[in-house]
Amino acid sequence: MALLSDLINLNLSDTTEKIIAEYIWIGGSGLDMRSKARTISGPVTDPSKLPKWNYDGSSTGQAPGEDSEVILYPQAIFKDPFRKGNNILVMCDAYTPAGEPIPTNKRCAAAKIFSHPKVTAEEPWYGIEQEYTLLQKDIKWPIGWPLGGYPGPQGPYYCGIGSDKAFGRDVVDSHYKACLYAGVNISGINGEVMPGQWEFQVGPSVGISAGDELWIARYILERITEIAGVVLSFDPKPIQGDWNGAGAHTNYSTKSMREAGGYEVIKKAIEKLGLRHKEHISAYGEGNERRLTGRHETADIRTFKWGVANRGASIRVGRDTEKQGKGYFEDRRPASNMDPYVVTSMIAETTILWKP
Repeated sequence: MALLSDLINLNLSDTTEKIIAEYIWIGGSGLDMRSKARTISGPVTDPSKLPKWNYDGSSTGQAPGEDSEVILYPQAIFKDPFRKGNNILVMCDAYTPAGEPIPTNKRCAAAKIFSHPKVTAEEPWYGIEQEYTLLQKDIKWPIGWPLGGYPGPQGPYYCGIGSDKAFGRDVVDSHYKACLYAGVNISGINGEVMPGQWEFQVGPSVGISAGDELWIARYILERITEIAGVVLSFDPKPIQGDWNGAGAHTNYSTKSMREAGGYEVIKKAIEKLGLRHKEHISAYGEGNERRLTGRHETADIRTFKWGVANRGASIRVGRDTEKQGKGYFEDRRPASNMDPYVVTSMIAETTILWKP
C-alpha cells in the first residue's frame, strides 16, 4: 500500500510527458498570493507558449460578483521545487477580459518603464534584501519567544547561532535551496536583529525580473511555512517597542553608475530621489511609518538624508563605491511588504527618466 508521501513524490516523467503548471498571481490586498494548477501537454520554457487562464476575481477582492472573470497572463517560468521534475511555477499578472490591467496589477506599468529605451540602455540592476518574521501559528507571536512574554534584548540574534538565538533555520535553509532549485537568483540569507526575524537577498537581477523573482521567492517561502506550520509575516513593525522593524532595502545601479565616473551619476540620482521623497514613501509599503522612526537603523519617515556607510540614512552608499568612484547605492526606505514591481520601476523612473 502506497503512503501519502509516496504519492506526493511520484515522478510523472516515468509515465507521461504531461506536466503540472502552478499559475501564481497577486491577490486583492496587493500582498496576498494566490495560485492554482493545471495540466500542460508537455514541458514548457517560454511563458508565451502557455495558455492564458481565468479565475474568480470576486473571491479575491479583485472583481464584482456580477462580472467576476479575471484573466491571467503568464509572464515568467520557474522550476517547481515542490513537485520537481518538469513541473513549473508560473508568475502571472491579471487583466480584465477586455485586456486592461486590473488595479492590483502593478507589473504591467513596471514593464512599460523597464522597456523604455533609456531605461533599457542603462541596464538597471537590483538586489533586494527581503526581511520577514516567522510567527507561531495559533497566537501570532514570533517563534522562539516565550508565550505572552519577551526574549532577552536585541544583540545576540543577528547572524546568531544556537537554539537560544536562531529560531526557524530549517524553514530558512529549505527556502534557500528551493529558490536555487527554482531558478530564483537568491544570493544569500541571514538571521536578523530581532529574534524570529530573517532575511533573504535576491539579485543582482535586471529590470522587471527583479520583481518576478522576489514575488516567486515570497511564494516559495509561504508554501514552506505552510508545510512547517508557522505563519509568515511581512509586517514592517511586527512587534512594537525596542525591536527592529522589517524592511526590503533595495540596492540599485545603472550602467553609468557601474562605469568610471559613476559616483557622480550616483550623487545626481540620489538628489533626484530626495526631491521625490514623499512620492516614494507613499509607494514603499503600508505601515512604514511604524518602522521609519529614526531609530533601529532607520531614518525618520519625514526626513531624507544620505550618507556613506550610514545605516541611519534614507540612502546608504558603500565605502567601496566611494573609494572606487563607481558602484551602487542602497535605498533603505522600502518596507518589507512593498511591491517590488512598484519600487524597482519607480527608482528607475525617478533616476533615469524624471526631469526635475
